[in-house]
Amino acid sequence: MKRSEINQIIRESIELMEKYQFQLPPFAFWTLDVWKENSLTCQEIFENQLGWDITDFGSGDIDSTGLVLFTIRNGHPMNWEKKTGKLYAEKIMISKVNQITPMHFHWNKMEDIINRNGGKLVMDVYKADDNEGFSDESFCLSVDGKAVECTAGERLILQPGESVTFPPNIYHSFWGEEKPVLIGEVSLVNDDHNDNRFFEVVGRFPDVDEDEQPEFLLVSDYAKYL
Repeated sequence: MKRSEINQIIRESIELMEKYQFQLPPFAFWTLDVWKENSLTCQEIFENQLGWDITDFGSGDIDSTGLVLFTIRNGHPMNWEKKTGKLYAEKIMISKVNQITPMHFHWNKMEDIINRNGGKLVMDVYKADDNEGFSDESFCLSVDGKAVECTAGERLILQPGESVTFPPNIYHSFWGEEKPVLIGEVSLVNDDHNDNRFFEVVGRFPDVDEDEQPEFLLVSDYAKYL
């Protein structure tokens, strides 16, 4: 992805969050100079990869396959072994109309996915079988605390304010309908390097063509610039 494209996507994302009245923490807006001034006190941000995360999943076409994420809070994966520190995470995400996040599940993470505002959030769901393929078995999900029986390939539609809980090993793919959707995620510690199982091979963190200076830093930029 081009840096100019990433800068524009983040500007547009900030505008949409303001429209939907969702407030981001101050470091969401820091320039590179401000990051450098604060870098010695931001180890939690760096180690737990808080901040902007823009991905096209290697598709080369983020409008059809991609997602905007901002990790607001997170613990380190080692926290579970130590039983100390933050054992939870929170993200805010944006999915445009018909912009697909590919089918995937997590081996360890349980998560609530919440339609915070905007259009409909549409999700296809499957249980993973023992070989990490699609099972034809039915399964149960919690939708706002209500037990919902799902068949293989069930299509869930969440209206603004509604949510679903995904335990580990439940495949899910999602996209927005009618209007862009502001999506919340509340989960156990998030580990995007070791706890994502995509059904098809995808690129999680894009290579960046530095055609202009970064206006905002991505979580994948911290090691390079700071």
